[in-house]
Amino acid sequence: MTALSGQLAAAFKNACLAELEALKPGNVHIFADGHGMVVQDFIRSADAASAEIARPHLSVGARILNSVEATWQAVCCNTNLGIVLLCAPLIHAALERETRESFAESLERVLRGLTVEDAVLAYAAIARAAPAGLGESARHDVRAQPHVTLLEAMAEATPRDRIAAQYVSRYADVHRGARVYEAACRKWGWTGWATTAVYLEFLTSFADTHLVRKFGMATAEEVREEATRHRDALLALENPKQYQRPLLDFDHALKARGCNPGTSADLTVASLLMTELEKRG
Repeated sequence: MTALSGQLAAAFKNACLAELEALKPGNVHIFADGHGMVVQDFIRSADAASAEIARPHLSVGARILNSVEATWQAVCCNTNLGIVLLCAPLIHAALERETRESFAESLERVLRGLTVEDAVLAYAAIARAAPAGLGESARHDVRAQPHVTLLEAMAEATPRDRIAAQYVSRYADVHRGARVYEAACRKWGWTGWATTAVYLEFLTSFADTHLVRKFGMATAEEVREEATRHRDALLALENPKQYQRPLLDFDHALKARGCNPGTSADLTVASLLMTELEKRG
């Protein structure tokens, strides 16, 4: 790896690990395992994917597929498909950024330049990961050979997938998550709780599309309403640790129902990574 590739691999891994260290109700984290998975699965996944996602001279699609394959070899299950789909373009934009070009400009150029081959490789990665709740689509189904660019495929999936929507919106939600993280860090001076604030921001802003696919809109909206009450109570405190017990209780209740708001967690990792990449100037 080049020096820059190594730095970006480390930034990706650090974002994944930081997300695990935050209390995220319904997700796996250092406070509690869940859904048949343990924290160590995600640590091994972050290590495996980081070795591939920032490798020099790869396309975005190859970064996605190689990272998913490496993850599968490490843990034999899907732990990070959404994270990889979100972070591969971010890493690529940082690697390919031109002189005097902002990170946002580089990311937009990368997204516009996505190809049909990127779609072929990304579809292979999705099929390999076989995420829970994956349905069928009348157009551009991931089980079929794509004949559109990855950006066009993501545009088709946008109404039902908030991760796909980031490609089309130029990562609008992720930008917002990065700003929430920075504000919470300034307020509390505690990165772990700032990460929790980002996660709850996503969980309250829209029906988590992973939950929608698995359980339907009614359940996803119910979780969103519950999360809103917890988010508001947390943000009202000067010391967020005072709200740890209610969040742990919420976490336990969600896991007892099998509810894993995976989309919100994936967007949280991408927000942490974007915060770091934007700092690079």
